[in-house]
Amino acid sequence: MEKERVLNEVENIFRDILDEESLNLTRETTANDVDGWDSLTHIQLIVAIEKQFKVKFSSKEILSWKNVGELLDSLKAKASL
Repeated sequence: MEKERVLNEVENIFRDILDEESLNLTRETTANDVDGWDSLTHIQLIVAIEKQFKVKFSSKEILSWKNVGELLDSLKAKASL
């Protein structure tokens, strides 16, 4: 699965959970850049991404992410994308 397609799928998950159809993510996007991305939303996003891509992230992995790009890198490694 190519990087752009993965980003689009993750972006759709963010849009659905945050109820923000115009949301555009980049690899550099952080929680501070997105209204409504708080700790509860973060958990919902992770659960939805794990379900969509059939992967599981460790707490250590999740806590290490500084931006969407790092999340995508972990996802790629886990899902062999």
